[in-house]
Amino acid sequence: MKKFLSYFMFSALFIAALSFTSCQKEIEPLPNGEEQETISASSATAKLIENTSSQDGSFDNIVDGASCFAVQFPYTVEVNGLELTIDSIDDLRLIEEIIDAVDTDEDLLEILFPITITLADFTEITINSKQELRAIAEECREGGSDDDIECIDFVYPMTLYTFDSHLERTGSVTVNSDRELRRFFAGTDEHDFISIDFPVTLVLYDETEVVVNSNAELAHAIETAKEACDEDDDNDHNDDDFTQERLNEYLVKCPWLVHEVKRDGQYRTEQYFDYAMNFYENGSVVVKDREGNILEGAWSTRVGEHRILLNLEFDVLVDFTLEWLVYEIGEGKIKLYSDDGNKIIMHKACDIVNTDPDTLRSILKECSWIIKRVFYQGEGIERLLGYEFKFMPEGLVTLSNGTTTSDGTWEIILNDQDIPVMAITMGEEPGVSFEWPLRHLGDRYLKFEVEGFELILLRNCDNDHIDDDLVEIRSIMRSNTWSVASYTVGEMDNTSEYTDYIFEFGALHNISVSNLNADPILTDGIWRAVRGFDGGLKVYLNLGDEAPLGGLTSDYKLISITQTRIELKKETDSGYNILVFEN
Repeated sequence: MKKFLSYFMFSALFIAALSFTSCQKEIEPLPNGEEQETISASSATAKLIENTSSQDGSFDNIVDGASCFAVQFPYTVEVNGLELTIDSIDDLRLIEEIIDAVDTDEDLLEILFPITITLADFTEITINSKQELRAIAEECREGGSDDDIECIDFVYPMTLYTFDSHLERTGSVTVNSDRELRRFFAGTDEHDFISIDFPVTLVLYDETEVVVNSNAELAHAIETAKEACDEDDDNDHNDDDFTQERLNEYLVKCPWLVHEVKRDGQYRTEQYFDYAMNFYENGSVVVKDREGNILEGAWSTRVGEHRILLNLEFDVLVDFTLEWLVYEIGEGKIKLYSDDGNKIIMHKACDIVNTDPDTLRSILKECSWIIKRVFYQGEGIERLLGYEFKFMPEGLVTLSNGTTTSDGTWEIILNDQDIPVMAITMGEEPGVSFEWPLRHLGDRYLKFEVEGFELILLRNCDNDHIDDDLVEIRSIMRSNTWSVASYTVGEMDNTSEYTDYIFEFGALHNISVSNLNADPILTDGIWRAVRGFDGGLKVYLNLGDEAPLGGLTSDYKLISITQTRIELKKETDSGYNILVFEN
């Protein structure tokens, strides 16, 4: 699992030359006109190349407990009695969320066999029982470690030449992936020699590219990088493999916003939500409340019984004053716990606090923005799903569902905590009229949030029309009429509620729904096919909130689409909703 640290610098990667010994001989010039070096297929350099191109099996340790292999998608697990189908790496997060939901429960995870696993050399094996899986897992190194090198990767394609023991060239191969490179080495033996067509480009854990021009430079680059990041090869999904030093650097790197507080059995989140905490290397911590008041304290860390502890001391913030167990760091958050259920959760705010308001203004005006979610005074407003904002100069803003449009005003201000706030006034739509504090500033989406209020907007730019996938999906959806072939909510089959309805997806994002046994009942629904936060394909359906059609209102992941069938999936707290249309 490539969770990279940022402490190590590689600017001097080739300043010091490394003398690397291997079986290397000069041979006749190769097609590029430059003399190349050969290496034995069993040499130390070859072993480094193999380990760099090996399959990383540590990303799913929460399931299989071993880093030297990975379970192939899809497969099914049962977590604390809840059955889940795991289709991707993203689905593994749901397992962790279920396990983390109650930190004192006895977590049970069972795999439904048979499964197929992929070894480091990309060999595939079918496993039929827990006993078989444990036997193979025991062959991994203690603690889940593996030989693969995850902190540096090859950039493909690469060309390699093969030679016999007399250094007579026997062939060449161009590889386009780790799998192809690893399988190439699997087909060699200790008497074979190979040569690489340099230059070769590699990319480090921090996305820095390194170009190497010889075997010695290649070996040096891999050797230097292989211990420079956290590969997270153990089986503790909560520790994120952080050290005291990493925690200290993580704390002082950015401001932190308080998201959740529980003390002495009472939730205090509303009181402290969005307090901004700044940790400094001299051991001081400065907190700014929502009114801009400054509260000063001290912080320190220590290691105790294989856990990292964070001590906070304040004269005023007595609910924060405690020695906290640092339960988890990563994904932009820190979780603190102590006895009796005390808890603090903080989110990183590097890109939020002190952001120039002009930056947010420019981003909003670049594209239109689709509403993914609205919570107003703690209540979700499903009827606004898929509505589109257009932020215009001179502080004007429109909100449209494709048929009707509301007009309003907008501006960006800084609150007392130096966080940008998007203030919208729209009399015809009070569900969005609010001062929205910025929570996340991303390439694809914006998140605004304060206690009880949340607004998530998805970028929708004019260049979407050149996205071939979206063009095809929208064309298919508009070209037919559709009926619900299947709709399951978890283990419940609700298909029968929708068998009488016919759906037509219009050109202006409108849905027309007809009842086979009555007149049309809905003509102002909304649909959209868009790119999601992670670049995946999403379909938004807004059919209001009245039963039964309101039960389909949601944003779905597009699983598959043909001229005759559309399959959509929605992840929920209790599993998945699966919606299938057929024409």
